Amino acid sequence: MKEYSLNVLEQYDIKVSATRKVRGAILCETDKGVLLLKETVDSEKKISMLEELTTQMIHRGYERVDNMFINKEGNFVSMSEDGTRYVLKKWYLGRECDVKRETEVLEATRNLARIHLMMKIPNEDWKLFVGNDLAEEYTRHNRELRKIRKFMRNKTAKSQFENVALKHFGEMYMWAEYADKKLACSSYKMLLEKSIEEGAITHGDYNYHNLIITQQGMATTNFEHSCLDIQAADLYYFMRKVLEKHHWSVELGRAMLRTYQEIKPLGEGEKEYLCLRFVYPEKFWKVLNSYYHSNKAWISEKNVEKLSVAISQTEEKKKFLKNIFAFHLENTVV
Repeated sequence: MKEYSLNVLEQYDIKVSATRKVRGAILCETDKGVLLLKETVDSEKKISMLEELTTQMIHRGYERVDNMFINKEGNFVSMSEDGTRYVLKKWYLGRECDVKRETEVLEATRNLARIHLMMKIPNEDWKLFVGNDLAEEYTRHNRELRKIRKFMRNKTAKSQFENVALKHFGEMYMWAEYADKKLACSSYKMLLEKSIEEGAITHGDYNYHNLIITQQGMATTNFEHSCLDIQAADLYYFMRKVLEKHHWSVELGRAMLRTYQEIKPLGEGEKEYLCLRFVYPEKFWKVLNSYYHSNKAWISEKNVEKLSVAISQTEEKKKFLKNIFAFHLENTVV
């Protein structure tokens, strides 16, 4: 972040006593408390909607969110000399949620269920911000996977990465194709339409980076990716991120689902949606997609390692799906 971005702070009615750089932002100690100055690429409309969301959450009793400050001109967005746009947000002193600690994982899961109950705004304006159609996304991803396989097959001299990918492609693609076809004939479209009509909003990036453990409790931050969608999408994303680090622990997965449902029960359609999200080999697709759109002449050892992990964790995920959702891919017809 550029040094002269600090001049942006002069556009606010605050007294700044100290500043320091943090990840992609500037932390400010002020007479209005701890604030965060951060670049934004969001439209004025989206920022206004996000402020409405966090304000509603505060009114409903959830105060630890990063709602925005208006500048002296009454705007949420301030501009620096070079045209970079910034927002100033309330912030919290503490540490990120530690996903290695089961107690904190379950508290974060409980926190997610609580905010989901509050994140419903039946406002027509939110219909401008609807999540991606997952059915279309899976179909597109599978088309991309086939294209990448064809590209790798046609190479005469193959790298270690390409050999590993081709060796396991059939099994991984079987998972991808099953999820795609099953989602198309599930209640997904109905769930999505219902979520949109009810004004159900997702956080969109619910992970440990955006959860701050403070002395007062857990704070939830960075709602920039929020949109109208099936809220179980947040639960899937958080569970996947956590369970990948816990080797797809059945016990932890079951505890997370139980904890969430104690506050916000899931319907059968939502459970099927969750299951199919876990079935899809998202990490495998992501690694291959990154490979295809990068310099293929040199593939780092790190990418080979990521690919190997995505493949090896499939066995762990099989056990998880069998025990949590009674799902057996071997018994399905693709």
